[in-house]
Amino acid sequence: MRRVVHAVGVPLLLAIAACAGAPPNPNPRANDSLVAVSIDLPRYMGRWYVIGNIPYLGDQDYVGTYVQWALRSDGKIMDAFVGRRYGFDQPVTGSFFIDTIVPSTRNGEWRVCFSWLACVTRLTLYVDESYQYTIVGLPDKSLGWIMARDTQVSDEMYAALLLRLAALGFDVSRFRRVPQQLDQIGKPAFQSPGKPE
Repeated sequence: MRRVVHAVGVPLLLAIAACAGAPPNPNPRANDSLVAVSIDLPRYMGRWYVIGNIPYLGDQDYVGTYVQWALRSDGKIMDAFVGRRYGFDQPVTGSFFIDTIVPSTRNGEWRVCFSWLACVTRLTLYVDESYQYTIVGLPDKSLGWIMARDTQVSDEMYAALLLRLAALGFDVSRFRRVPQQLDQIGKPAFQSPGKPE
């Protein structure tokens, strides 16, 4: 993998700042507070493929995206976000962060810092018993991610995970699937990567 850091930090911060201008959330539970679930941290580490998300400026042109989490000796988490911008024929690029677990949250709430100036709180909202599927989101529900250990998730499973997000108060109409294979590009409900500038 080429260890090229793309400029996702600034676009992400701009996208987060722009969340105030996001369309109103029509979900009747939109104002319900989110609570992080308890997670077994060693089991939660490793690679998670991004199956679906609310696209934001920093990752909307990416395919094959995944996160790689590794527990450090100091209790913090190495966080790598990688993918291929504009298509599967493009090089792998990534952004790398150090996450901090918020105390007394049963490992479910992390602080992700993009620089010494800005951090966001990320909540683990669901993980299945076998640690094959997880849902992660921001407390204000402006951004959310569906992730899995495998690149392929059935339509039925994806729909079930969307139902969980709806029950939590997310606007699921904003979620788009992330292509993890070439034949998924252009399919309905999948994000379409842009073209290189």
